[in-house]
Amino acid sequence: MIIEYNLSMKKYFKYIALAIVGTLISCREEVKKPKVSYDVSNKVSVAKTDSTQIEVADLPIQMEGTDYLIHPVGDLRVFERGSKARYGSSSVNDVSFTISNLGEYEITGYLQNLKFQKTDSDSIHALSDKPVLILTATYLKTVADKTKNKVMVYTLTDSDTNKDGKIDTSDIKTLYLSDISGENFTKVSADLQELVDWNLIESKNRLYFRTIEDTNQNGQFDKNDVLHYNYIDLASKKWEVKSYKPI
Repeated sequence: MIIEYNLSMKKYFKYIALAIVGTLISCREEVKKPKVSYDVSNKVSVAKTDSTQIEVADLPIQMEGTDYLIHPVGDLRVFERGSKARYGSSSVNDVSFTISNLGEYEITGYLQNLKFQKTDSDSIHALSDKPVLILTATYLKTVADKTKNKVMVYTLTDSDTNKDGKIDTSDIKTLYLSDISGENFTKVSADLQELVDWNLIESKNRLYFRTIEDTNQNGQFDKNDVLHYNYIDLASKKWEVKSYKPI
């Protein structure tokens, strides 16, 4: 009888433990940060200025076959292990001041802007006059070689979609294009649709991309939402987004 009682108590405590774990997991899922916050005004929150941030620029980059320099610009945080920031080179020599990485015709990082300069000029102008967070900037070299249209493709965040007071990777990612000069900076993905991916089909000079729409407006992008399939003909001077249905 004692053995049966002990087994019953063990099973009882096991069920209690499972219930507690389930509750904790449920609570953790409930506080998951949404990518979109819907309200009546639908205004973008203004991020507060962080006095600890230091704006820096990497050395300029020139894509092959172009006559423009690109200056990546971003914020660098430098902290002392105590309390105040240190700025002397000898005291921060363990910190990298590089804010971007360069691949083959692609700049990556967490950049606040890109600035463009014609090689025969001292004038420098910004890609965007509004707050953005640029994740990738890709020069489509093969398209330029075939069509003479020198196009840059950007993946970035351009608004505080979750209304937490800052623009970061927790917000919706979007797709933009511009000329190699940084002019004609144009959003090609739809508002409030998350960019899934993009791909260049060189044989057709087409940029294909997918976005997902939060159709049930639960603030997340999941299997219950709708995928949109689009492409742009980069051989054309006008960037017109066309939808297609592969399924």
